Amino acid sequence: MKGIAEVRSQKSDCRSKTLSTVRFNFCNLTFDFCIRMNRLRLTKTIVFLAALVPLGRLVWKALHDGLGANPIEVITHSTGDWTLILVLTTLAITPLRRITRQYWLIGVRRMIGLFAFFYGTLHFLTYIWLDKFFDIHEMLKDIAKRRFITVGFSAFVLMIPLALTSTAWSIRRLGGKNWQRLHRLIYLTAILGVVHYTWLVKADRRKPIEYGIVLSVLLLYRVGVWVSEKASERRRRPAIPAPAGSRPEVTKA
Repeated sequence: MKGIAEVRSQKSDCRSKTLSTVRFNFCNLTFDFCIRMNRLRLTKTIVFLAALVPLGRLVWKALHDGLGANPIEVITHSTGDWTLILVLTTLAITPLRRITRQYWLIGVRRMIGLFAFFYGTLHFLTYIWLDKFFDIHEMLKDIAKRRFITVGFSAFVLMIPLALTSTAWSIRRLGGKNWQRLHRLIYLTAILGVVHYTWLVKADRRKPIEYGIVLSVLLLYRVGVWVSEKASERRRRPAIPAPAGSRPEVTKA
């Protein structure tokens, strides 16, 4: 009887130790999760404030007569630059996340993409409001005759469905694969944006060339990853067995 009591006591001790370990691990996981969530919230706040800095600079210059002799041109170029910078930053998130294994970066990608659309909208409004004063006939003539405006307008139109479907509800509604297919439009948007800038600039083309190089690197990285994944899939694919009773072909010399 004494032996049975000792065994039961040992089992009880084992159970209590197991429960304590589980509780301890659960507490650690919860604590780590809370730290990560707080870090992500802080990062999003910093990104949000940083993305408003270019707009703040423009407003400050406008209030203090710092936009120069051609303020419309300054506003147009500034908002266009930041649209492209933020589009390229959005495309850079995935490579950075994979290379550095900083998986939290995915949490700020949507915000950066929405700010790209925000500055793209400001860029477009500057053109139709400050430059053309909502003259539809003049704008249609521009779109038809000036190719850089046609390309830029196309890039902005492609950004609209991306911004509208950037919510979790849209992902559930469209389905993950369809949503991913739709958001591949960001590649075409970036290409058209770089082409728009290249055709716009007549003298100093250093900036559009720099943007083009960055975009080329980001696209080549994705092509390399795609080729590597396809090669891995082929290697993992099991060999198809030969049909029963089939004989190998013998070639005559």
